[in-house]
Amino acid sequence: MTTTTEATPEIRSFEADVAKLLHLMVHSVYSDKDVFLRELVSNAADACEKLRYEGLTDAGLLGDDGQPRITVTLDPDARRLTIEDNGIGMSEAELADALGTIARSGTKAFMDKIAGAKDAEGSQLIGQFGVGFYSAFMVADQVEVVSRRAGADTAAAWLSDGLGTYTIRPVETTDAPARGTRVLLHLKEDAADYTQSFKIERTIKAQSGHVPVPIFLKEKPDAEPKQIADGAALWTKPKSAITPEEYKDFYRSAAGQFDEPALTLHYRAEGLHEYTVLAFVPETKPFDLFDPDRAGRMKLYVRRVFITDEAQILPRYLRFVRGLVDSNDLPLNVSREMIQESPVLAAIQKGVANRILSELDKLSGSDAEAYLKLWDNFGPVLKEGLYEDYARRETLLGLARFKTTASGGEWRSLKDYAASLKDNQTAIYYATGTDLDRLATSPQLEGFRARGIEVLLLADQVDSFWVTSGVDYEGKPFKSVTQGLADLSLIPLPEGEEPAAAASDAVNGFIAFVKEVLGDAVSDVRASDRLTESAVCLVAPENGMDRQLEKLLAGAGRLDTTAKPVLEINPHHALVEKLSAVESNDPEVRADAAHLLFDEARIADGELPVDPRAFSARLMRLLERGTS
Repeated sequence: MTTTTEATPEIRSFEADVAKLLHLMVHSVYSDKDVFLRELVSNAADACEKLRYEGLTDAGLLGDDGQPRITVTLDPDARRLTIEDNGIGMSEAELADALGTIARSGTKAFMDKIAGAKDAEGSQLIGQFGVGFYSAFMVADQVEVVSRRAGADTAAAWLSDGLGTYTIRPVETTDAPARGTRVLLHLKEDAADYTQSFKIERTIKAQSGHVPVPIFLKEKPDAEPKQIADGAALWTKPKSAITPEEYKDFYRSAAGQFDEPALTLHYRAEGLHEYTVLAFVPETKPFDLFDPDRAGRMKLYVRRVFITDEAQILPRYLRFVRGLVDSNDLPLNVSREMIQESPVLAAIQKGVANRILSELDKLSGSDAEAYLKLWDNFGPVLKEGLYEDYARRETLLGLARFKTTASGGEWRSLKDYAASLKDNQTAIYYATGTDLDRLATSPQLEGFRARGIEVLLLADQVDSFWVTSGVDYEGKPFKSVTQGLADLSLIPLPEGEEPAAAASDAVNGFIAFVKEVLGDAVSDVRASDRLTESAVCLVAPENGMDRQLEKLLAGAGRLDTTAKPVLEINPHHALVEKLSAVESNDPEVRADAAHLLFDEARIADGELPVDPRAFSARLMRLLERGTS
């Protein structure tokens, strides 16, 4: 028999190998070495912002040096890189507290301290997690921090190799900044290129060029500093203070293009979520417009610090838009290289996409010529949204423009199309293909043209997909002129024209014969009410897939089998009437004619004859018979 005794639970702390933890954090949190520079510049900018805030109540902290700045100094000979600021600085105790404890963010503590203060709203502090500083060990085998707090007459230094220990000591004020912090990196051998001025300047401009503190670069310790960032972000200025030339220059820099923006959108969203948008629609097609990845090119900033250009801010069909979004409250992951899915991000995505589409709609009404130039460039991409974005489909249909059988080569809107609907017309008719000129002369259009029915000519690949996705406009479905029965009899002919007489018995007999001869090559052979000039054409079965879409899917290997087409024969065509009169006791001629009509329909549809050699032999036999 065993007995149990009451014992007081013992509370213990987790133990960690600090060296391994630091190594794991430095080499796992970040994927790009360049971000160390962004993190150190962000820390320096935060220090300057802290000084600005504390200087509101103690002007003496600013002394004679009231202008914030960050200075980056290169020393290629000694393989060293220095980032120095004239911000708030740190005392010895603050150095130990901020840098001696991983994931203790001084910025976070400062934000907690001023939370609720009247000036906190204007604060532009960046750091959150207290780990950004340690990214320096990705490129440095030793980091030395010397700091002097504003208003203090002492200074201290912190030194570590990033392997788990650090030293801290007081230093003479003559060896420290007059105010602020100096971070000195002893670079690793494979990181020596971070002493090259062009690399540092390019990286700072790309990642930190818009922090609210001017940045200077010294190419050598004794060189004169040159300003590489002015501490001003164009998008934070009022629109009235920005010239068209400044917008143009920023667009070219941000987008990497040499044209001019055709549309500029600059606004600040306020309310539940605050963010600023500066977006441009290019004047010409970007080279990567049809990149298979269909990636967007909107840069994401958080409080003016670059985060990523891979965030999916806009839907893929707006990937031609260039620009940026700067958010005040977007949550980031610990490395700040990636954004987290959140209601804030979803609100930004929705708001920016809706605003861009709204601006395009305004342009289409205020400057139709300018809008049509945009549609010429980006229409095929915008139409991807008709297939992918159900929520905005109505808006996109309003933006869409089409070439039609009635447009004379000009663009027409669906509103224009709806205004020209014929009596009893219950659908919006379209024809898909790969060539606009061939589409315009398709035999399937003849019956529609005879009744004055406008048909959309859709020559972009995406057209074959969105028109089959259940879309409609003002209650009218989209219907292919190459699919099923044309059903044109309900739509009246122009005044003065009489409907064609019924097919003769001989023609009906010939149509039945063609169906028998072709057998499984077709799903049906029938008299056509859509043909007025051509003898034959091919259409898809009533419940079958549109023929152009079927070709695209088959070509991509996404269809194992294709549907058998329907061969429609014009019962009033002179050739058909003559072939119908050929004696039935001459079956070879009639059979050759049946196959040739089918091959003719395939050729008119952009396809090859079923059997080119047999087609040639049949054609030769009929030519010989006709000339004998």
